[in-house]
Amino acid sequence: MKKRKNIEAFSLSFLDCICCGFGAIILLLVLSKIYEPTFIEKTKLDFENIIRLLQQELSEIQQQKTVVENEMILAKTEFSKKKTSLFSLQTELNNVQGQYNIIMSDSPSLDVDEGDLQSARQKLSEEMMRLRPNFRRAPDDSIGGIPVDSEYIIFVIDTSGSMQSKWNWVERKLSEELDVYPTVKGLQIMNDNGRFMFQQYGRSWLTDTPQLRQSIKNTMRDWAPFSDSNPSDGIAYAIQSFWAPDKNISIYVFGDEFQGNSMEAVLQDIDRINIEDENGDRLVRIHAVGFPYSFSRNNIPQSSQRFAGLMRLLCERNGGTFVALTNSSR
Repeated sequence: MKKRKNIEAFSLSFLDCICCGFGAIILLLVLSKIYEPTFIEKTKLDFENIIRLLQQELSEIQQQKTVVENEMILAKTEFSKKKTSLFSLQTELNNVQGQYNIIMSDSPSLDVDEGDLQSARQKLSEEMMRLRPNFRRAPDDSIGGIPVDSEYIIFVIDTSGSMQSKWNWVERKLSEELDVYPTVKGLQIMNDNGRFMFQQYGRSWLTDTPQLRQSIKNTMRDWAPFSDSNPSDGIAYAIQSFWAPDKNISIYVFGDEFQGNSMEAVLQDIDRINIEDENGDRLVRIHAVGFPYSFSRNNIPQSSQRFAGLMRLLCERNGGTFVALTNSSR
């Protein structure tokens, strides 16, 4: 019998292939392990940058949220203030309407005789007596009841066209006031818009002398600066320019009409400027002389009635006297 040949299960070539395959796998594993830390580190940095950007965006959003919340709070506060202001304005409007109705119903006529106003005369204040112990009153030291009660005086005169139509009368009344008033420590004269008669000496007291008083009378004849028939500007300017704690000042307003928008606004403005002290006394006293706009008894313009009503309230609040002149006193 013939012997069978032995069959080899694995040849040398097969083993070579297997070895090469395993070697390649090992090589791939080694290579992958070498570059893996670099990849992980890069990925980590990318994630950290993304997180940082997101945190910045979150911070900005939070800041914007805070700003919006603050704006909402301010808007709510402003709305509340506006609402309160609206309520106050409505209340003031009701008060003004009430005062207006009282003034119109009371019809502050300009046809009041000066003789009927003699009871309105005021005695010299105790402060004046203390400051001027040697002062003696003249036989007639007032014009239609307006007192002579201060050491410093300022005239605020309406120089509008309606006043120019009766300027001779205005000149005469001012002359009477200057003749009656004793010598004072300081004097000034301006129109209702705050324009001084002697511009070169504006905002400073004029030394009272007979020559100065005569110069005022002479200058009055041709003095006609622009005027809008609103004495509040001149009054406020006079107080702000000349008040001092060591001076006893009176303002004398000459006019015939009020062309401003609101009487109540004028009263409030003067109250804010001419404040009261602890005794209820104002910084300055305010007196007024009202000239009739028209000589017709039954035809008094509303602007003239408003002037009379405003001056009456203004003088009452500021320790002064209002005198309404009439045709009979002309």
